[in-house]
Amino acid sequence: MAYLFFPLLVFLFSCGRSSSVASFSSAAESYFQAIQKNDFPLKKPQPGEWLYENREAGQNLEAYQQLPPFRPDSLTRTIYLQPVGRFSALQRQALQATQEYLRIFYQQPVVLLPAVADTLVPPGARRRQNGHEQLLAPYLINYYLKTRLPRTGLALMAISAKDLYPEADWNYVFGQASYPHRVGITSIYRLQDQTLTPKNYTRCLTRLLSISSHEIGHMVSLHHCTYARCAMNGTNSLPETDATPNRLCSECQTKLYWNFRYDNVRRLQELAAFFRKNQLRRDGALAQMDLRQLR
Repeated sequence: MAYLFFPLLVFLFSCGRSSSVASFSSAAESYFQAIQKNDFPLKKPQPGEWLYENREAGQNLEAYQQLPPFRPDSLTRTIYLQPVGRFSALQRQALQATQEYLRIFYQQPVVLLPAVADTLVPPGARRRQNGHEQLLAPYLINYYLKTRLPRTGLALMAISAKDLYPEADWNYVFGQASYPHRVGITSIYRLQDQTLTPKNYTRCLTRLLSISSHEIGHMVSLHHCTYARCAMNGTNSLPETDATPNRLCSECQTKLYWNFRYDNVRRLQELAAFFRKNQLRRDGALAQMDLRQLR
């Protein structure tokens, strides 16, 4: 199993507690103080896990503000999802659910673009591996996605139906991203355990939501979270990803809220409704725990 990380072409897969949210309204401060009670501390990292292999300092609110982070404005605020390849009806359902989730998660417009054929990838940037075809992820980033981010684009995330590889020496990669260019690509192939069925749909969707929201978080300057169990935790494997909640800890929520300035309670209510509708029980239970803290 292979995972790829580059400084500028990086993929998938930490935050120290802020000392102040003094620039927030009293309602926002109360919200973050309430949901902080549901932040679960990280366990001691084990060999093979992200924080065991990568000793990261974390990023609190002050560090985030000082970057400075990429910020949406009245024009540049839309997240674009670009399917690449041919998708089954069930896969298209997962893409549509991901579009809805990202709109709620970031409280910004999300556009699911029409799928483009993977024939845009030339023969020299594709190969057959273990009986299935793979596409070269850096080709798609450098020669397609970097030229396709619209002027209104907060981020452009491609989702490939076929498996991806990063270079000849690697078996595969879940995806890659160029954070400075705010573009990235992931593949649904490994997330669905090769074939998507009604039986594994929920697991695949949970992974797709996790990876898409995490990577777009990096595109708006969120670093890996080292403060609590969080959607922005770094992960080294699918099992580690599967153990990570689709919930931002209170620290990472303060950073996103400071940047985007949405209605915290409405966002949480919409997340709870989404998880309930899509039968994502674990993440739904966490959203309900946060809602109960607000009563």
